Amino acid sequence: MLLAPMRYKNYIWPHNPAVYSITYERLVASHKVPFGRYYMQDLGLSCRVMRGQGEFAGADAYEEFKRLATVFYGGGPGLLIHPVWQISNAYFTALRLEQEPRPDYVRYSFEFRERYDEYSEALSELSGGTATGAEESAGRSSVHLVAGGDTMWAIALRYGVPLAELLAANPGIKNPNLIRVGERVVVPC
Repeated sequence: MLLAPMRYKNYIWPHNPAVYSITYERLVASHKVPFGRYYMQDLGLSCRVMRGQGEFAGADAYEEFKRLATVFYGGGPGLLIHPVWQISNAYFTALRLEQEPRPDYVRYSFEFRERYDEYSEALSELSGGTATGAEESAGRSSVHLVAGGDTMWAIALRYGVPLAELLAANPGIKNPNLIRVGERVVVPC
């Protein structure tokens, strides 16, 4: 079975990493009480972490690693598309060279941490507001009022609209990575 290549932002792996793992964590605090007892408190889910290892081989192996490193140095979150793991908005948090590179072979490892945009929504529900803005009906589309922490990716995910369609419906947004609180985003139905 041939899987689609892994992608992050504008980088496409020439072949998928050989090994990867996905970690789901739940944070739990343990509080000591008198006479040897303790109380455990569930603090909720932590971000998912994807770690893996891969290699580049061939005449341009080191050049390929440098292209991947350039994406790492770019910073900020981006879409991580893995053929097995769900599409995720993630930060590229680690890139390690696992050996001295040779021109024809590079072994590396990496780590991505999923960005979780629902924190502001949960906090807003506790305070009685709406964190992701107001939606208004407008014929065959709706309008989303951008709130703090919103991204075009999160808005597309919330409304179940492909990101490409959301961007096409908003030609006035020149940089999809830069939307401002109070800005109106047209969401196609």
